[in-house]
Amino acid sequence: MKIQANRGFTLVEIAIVLVIVGLLIGGVLKGQEMITNAKLKRVESDNAGIAAAMFSYQDRYLQLPGDDNAAIARFTIYNGEAAADIEGDASGTVDGAYNAENVDDLNGAAAAESSKFFGHLRAAGLIPGGGMDATKPTNAYGGQIGIQDGSLGISGHVTIFGTIEGPIAKILEARLDDGAADTGRIQSNLGAGAGNGMAAGAATDGAVYDDAQRYDMAFRL
Repeated sequence: MKIQANRGFTLVEIAIVLVIVGLLIGGVLKGQEMITNAKLKRVESDNAGIAAAMFSYQDRYLQLPGDDNAAIARFTIYNGEAAADIEGDASGTVDGAYNAENVDDLNGAAAAESSKFFGHLRAAGLIPGGGMDATKPTNAYGGQIGIQDGSLGISGHVTIFGTIEGPIAKILEARLDDGAADTGRIQSNLGAGAGNGMAAGAATDGAVYDDAQRYDMAFRL
């Protein structure tokens, strides 16, 4: 009776398998890195875009979007609408928390100026969409983007990007500011949740970002 010996893998075959596995893992990691970099660049470009749109509106009309008390006369899309729903009070600041209201349509909303802000920019053609649309944009990490007058230790208007992951917040700080959550032109606090905003002059949650947390990041305009 002939006994056939079991044949195992050769060293060459094992080496080839390990190389293939290594290439697959490297490809996955590289893909994740590319996705992360793309999202980071989108946060930066969204912030720059909102700032450019706001200052363009101010240069054109000598008022701030959201705070504009002549928006009905200025844009025909608002003809026949109530001033309380559409216009601001021309105080020179955009009032209201960045996430105070998630209003979709300005008609009948009597929304805060921070919600009217995006409607006015859309009516002026400075960001995509229709002038009645007050929906706040969503950032690359799923949180709201909003405008607020003052936040944490920052004076003046800020854009706030909600629920940014801790590791991403660290990278944005290192790229754009001083690396600390409680100083500089970018300051952050633990995600506040809908309706809370971030009060001007309020304390941050400290200088160090926690990788396990999500943050509301305020960028000075």
